[in-house]
Amino acid sequence: MTDVQRRWRQGGCAATTATRSWLCWGTWRSDGRGAGGCGGGESRGAIANFSVTFSIISILTGLTTLYNTGLTYGGPLTMIWGWPVVGLLTMIVGLSMAEICSAYPTSGGLYFWSAKLCGNRWGPLASWFTGWFNIVGQWAVTASVDFSLAQMIQVIILLSTGGKNGGGYEASKYVVIGLHGGILLLHALMNSLPISVLSFFGQLAAAWNLVGVTVLMILIPTVTTERASAKFVFTHFNTDNGDGIGNKAYIFVLGLLMSQYTLTGYDASAHMTEETKNADKNGPKGIISSIGISIIFGWGYLLGITFAVTNIPYLLSEDNDAGGYAIAEIFYMAFKNRYGSGVGGIVCLGVVAVGIFFCGMSSVTSNSRMAYAFSRDGAMPFSSLWHKVNKQEVPINAVWFSAFISFCMALTYLGSEVAFQAMVSIATIGLYIAYALPIFFRVTLARMSFVPGPFNLGSYGILVGWISVLWVATISVLFSLPVAYPITSETLNYTPVAVCGLLVLTVSSWILSARHWFKGPITNINS
Repeated sequence: MTDVQRRWRQGGCAATTATRSWLCWGTWRSDGRGAGGCGGGESRGAIANFSVTFSIISILTGLTTLYNTGLTYGGPLTMIWGWPVVGLLTMIVGLSMAEICSAYPTSGGLYFWSAKLCGNRWGPLASWFTGWFNIVGQWAVTASVDFSLAQMIQVIILLSTGGKNGGGYEASKYVVIGLHGGILLLHALMNSLPISVLSFFGQLAAAWNLVGVTVLMILIPTVTTERASAKFVFTHFNTDNGDGIGNKAYIFVLGLLMSQYTLTGYDASAHMTEETKNADKNGPKGIISSIGISIIFGWGYLLGITFAVTNIPYLLSEDNDAGGYAIAEIFYMAFKNRYGSGVGGIVCLGVVAVGIFFCGMSSVTSNSRMAYAFSRDGAMPFSSLWHKVNKQEVPINAVWFSAFISFCMALTYLGSEVAFQAMVSIATIGLYIAYALPIFFRVTLARMSFVPGPFNLGSYGILVGWISVLWVATISVLFSLPVAYPITSETLNYTPVAVCGLLVLTVSSWILSARHWFKGPITNINS
């Protein structure tokens, strides 16, 4: 019996030792490798597990699409120094998650952890809340990532046809939504492929992000004819945000959203553990390494791009060629000023677009595994449908369902951009609440009973866990603050409305129905 099998038996899982085959969120075969209900035929290695998570964090996606936010709220100083601060605290959260992942390597991830850490009495309730915040947050991430790609494609088309000042084509919101739907369709098709193929794409995505970031952080400041000084990059603080906010501390806090949004989604390593060899070791490695490498390369990317920033108001102006898309304007003008043509900048935007495409692909992968696991316990409507797997042992129905839900979320954009922003705000706050819940249970209810896996923080586990919980509580408050004054229906930050709405729905469904039938993660016996 392996250490993992022994710990899972202690946690309440059953086994048939005669066949040496285990089934508790994953099947333990005679060769000692975990084979989950999805992906049991093929297993990912440590690199493949890391690749999916690194691709979801995707520096190219988060930092590029929210660079405007960083420039608006604080500018260079907020971005350059806020990134390592947020990175360090994110790593602390990741370490706490990695420790729990090592003890419970399952595709259910966070909500399974909450159930086991809270025991039989409170486990179902804790599992219900954690699971729904996790899965809705993941759907919101996919919706926001693929919508960001649709907007990026629209900007590429605009610049390729002459730019805003040259009569370029500006797509309507209906065209953008159509692009979003097409992207999700491609991602669903790719995630319907066998795991070996998807694993290849995942590793290609990780390589693309690493190489793309490295090339752009060197190329852009090299090509640009006007570079910012080191003093500007490291010390300039932009207070001219046009939103009526003058307090510097307040501005700095709002600017941190760029960094925190980017460093999200690393729970994917946990959701992929049932398809990962030596999951109790490689799952935690995937979480920690993806965060660490993202911090290093992300800081380099921010430095390189910010050295090409010399006129913040112009970059944020909707009257520039990119229509106010700051990084697109930086890339475009760097090549246009140097070579008389912005084609090189458009190509660079294409590199970013591919990185965002891979991010969305990996996000659907993580979504579908979470939906598969959650429905396996009957927690979702029509659960029997979503936890089916095809001949390649891919949770095919969960893949298409996740893509469909993400598309429906983006449809709110047609009614109101404010409503859309409120919906995707769950991507950051909702997910981090789901991250914090099992950590909170680990340092409270399970403080004495927690049985660590191969990766553990030893005597520092409790301290690191409390820091993680406090940081999540802090950002949940900070990112719910108003982002513009005076406060109107158009400037109100709807983040707390969206998160509280999800909380009300989760509580109501538990009280009215789920408490009568949802018993938490189901232990299966494979004979």
